[in-house]
Parts: sequence; structure tokens; C-alpha cells
Amino acid sequence: MLDNMPRGTICIEDIEMGMTRHLRKVVTDRDIEMFAEVSTDRNPVHLDDDYARETIFEGRIAHGMLTAGLISAVIGEQLPGHGTVYMGQTLKFLGPVRPGDMVEAEVEVTGIDHAKRRVQLDCRCTVEGKKVLAGEATVLAPSRKFD
Repeated sequence: MLDNMPRGTICIEDIEMGMTRHLRKVVTDRDIEMFAEVSTDRNPVHLDDDYARETIFEGRIAHGMLTAGLISAVIGEQLPGHGTVYMGQTLKFLGPVRPGDMVEAEVEVTGIDHAKRRVQLDCRCTVEGKKVLAGEATVLAPSRKFD
């Protein structure tokens, strides 16, 4: 048995269909700048107001993968939590996220394979109730038992 399971981690033995977890975060200019620095994605639609105003977005937007990273945070910190291993993720970007937007990222358990410790999650991000990202993730959940 693993006695030192981090607080907030939900082991495969305790995961149930329909469980949800979420977080809310305001995406800031600094977040976008830091993501550009780390990812090396310096597309001016993210960083240059004048350039971005002339695009279909009519202003700067956050990187789609920055928004997707909030899904990763919910999975890695809450459901299942620490010790979770990503196995796959699908994503559809449905709308822009702008500096100053409050993003709500949510995951919901839609499938469980206890024998393989695999969990299917519906993933979504919204801004003011409008869906801006949708997808599915497959993860390997932590267990209280050794393999």
C-alpha cells in the first residue's frame, strides 16, 4: 500500500463515473508572455496588439495550448491528481481566449477500466459559459496497490 498518497489525489479504487473537478483562472498578459517564452511560439497573434487587431480575432488571443494546459492542471492536481500519467488527449479549439478572460477548465469521468487503471475523461474549457475548448483524455490513474 502507498501510505504517502498526496492529499487531493483520487486513486483508481475510488474513482466513480460522473465525478467532476474544475479550476478557474484569469489568463493574464504575463501568462501569455511566459507561455511564448517556454514554448518558443511567438506568433504575433498572441503578442502584438497591432498585428492581432488585423486578424479574424480582432485582437490578441492566448495560445490554445495554454488553455489546454488548464485541463492538464485539473487532471494532474485534482482528478485523478498526483501520480497520474497522461496517455492521450484530443482537443478541439472552439473559440478564442483573450487576455483578462476567466477560463473554467473542467474534467468529468466518462469511463473506467479498473483492471488497467485507465480513466476516460471528458474535458472542456469555458469563458463566460461559452465553450472554447472540448476534448477527451485517457489517463493512467494512481493506485493504493503496487502493480
